[in-house]
Amino acid sequence: MTVHHLNEILLIGAAVLLVAVVAVRLASRSGLPTLLIYVGIGVAIGQDGVFGFTFDNVRLTQVLGYAALVVILADGGLGTKWHEIKPVVPVAAVLSTVGLLASVFITAAAAHFVAGLGWQQSLIIGAVVSSTDAAAVFSVLRNVPLPKRVTGVLEAESGFNDAPVVILVAAFSTTGPVDHWYKLIGEMALELAIGAAIGIAVGWLGAYSLKHVALPASGLYPIAVMAIAVGAYAAGAMAHGSGFLAVYLASLILGNAKLPHRPATRGFAEGLGWIAQIGLFVLLGLLVTPHELYDDVVPAIVIGLFLTVVARPVSVMLSLLPFRTPWREQALMSWAGLRGAVPIVLATIPMVSGVADSKRIFNIVFVLVIIYTLVQGPTLPWAARSLQLAQGAPADAADLGIESAPLERVQGHLLSLTIPKGSRMHGVEVNELRLPTGAAVTLVVRDGSSFVPLPTTVLRRGDELLVVAIDPVRDAAEERLRAVGRGGKLAAWLGER
Repeated sequence: MTVHHLNEILLIGAAVLLVAVVAVRLASRSGLPTLLIYVGIGVAIGQDGVFGFTFDNVRLTQVLGYAALVVILADGGLGTKWHEIKPVVPVAAVLSTVGLLASVFITAAAAHFVAGLGWQQSLIIGAVVSSTDAAAVFSVLRNVPLPKRVTGVLEAESGFNDAPVVILVAAFSTTGPVDHWYKLIGEMALELAIGAAIGIAVGWLGAYSLKHVALPASGLYPIAVMAIAVGAYAAGAMAHGSGFLAVYLASLILGNAKLPHRPATRGFAEGLGWIAQIGLFVLLGLLVTPHELYDDVVPAIVIGLFLTVVARPVSVMLSLLPFRTPWREQALMSWAGLRGAVPIVLATIPMVSGVADSKRIFNIVFVLVIIYTLVQGPTLPWAARSLQLAQGAPADAADLGIESAPLERVQGHLLSLTIPKGSRMHGVEVNELRLPTGAAVTLVVRDGSSFVPLPTTVLRRGDELLVVAIDPVRDAAEERLRAVGRGGKLAAWLGER
């Protein structure tokens, strides 16, 4: 590769990223998941597209796909609020294991008896398409208020089910005989246990270290957090555990650990997540050959129909049976089982392993994901409203994004926050914040000018506050600020902590 080739690659890459960024706005207006647009860009660049670029390196696609999934899971874990998913973790755990297995075997039976595929190919397809994708689900539901129980289950399930699906697909893609079912379940449980233990350990140690080490620049904290998350994946995978579960759990702990410069870390992780999604979907669009898909459209539609109206509802019903979940929530969770990048990436495993008809498996999975994303994605808000789940969720007050920087010499913290539109902190006097002893509002920035507030200074939306808090009361001060942001002057009377 010469410098000229590098310049061409950079120009094409920048153009693709800019088009993809604009496509996000288009997708938000149309209600379509962004993956369709990104895949379309890859197809347009590919062999049957405008530019006719030929790309058929399956092994490279799998490697880069795994790397992208690590970043996407890290971004998802960092953005997951533990207090929202904590009550539904048992539900999500059962849904991503027992429910997943039910969905795999029902879909595999449909692929074998209805579509006429061999048992190995059917089991691979059943395992590949049984994983849900959080990015696809929430890209169309972000403007639809739902009960926190529903969103928590969907979010936790999408973070948990990638790990067992990878194990199943790898087991079914072996060229030799598949292990007995009890051995397969035992191996899966062992890998999940190893991955969970490593993820929790790495996440806890990373959070503890970053809380007690003052780095010289704020930009180093996001880099350190992502490095810890990626390290959790590598450690879990090298220990013969589930690296995907390890990175998700480590990121979940880091994202809820109240680390310094947390908003900056979230923004950095979100940007990397977008780049990973764009690159992954464009790469998958390049790998597919559209003129080879025609013969696999009908099998994909049939298998997807059984997956959507039989396998997914049955798996949800069986999993949620012990938890007495209302039928409306079960119905929405069944319809919200969107597929995204994960199934298409996992469809490359049998191709790399040399499984018979692996190219057909990839084509069926690709067509299934595209067609049923087009069907389910735009109709999810309608389904939520029809089930009366989109109207019952109250509009919460805007939460505060509190930036924290450590003050090493005084063992304190400088908290920075901006009062957003809709926050009930608007109209509250400084003395009405009732911050704990050892914390105080030291500066207010308003309309481009700064001043030291008086106890009677009335706070307004758009104000930026600088709060100094000593280390023992840092968490209490942050909790109090968030409580006032949600409940205003009467936060204590409204039950806010």
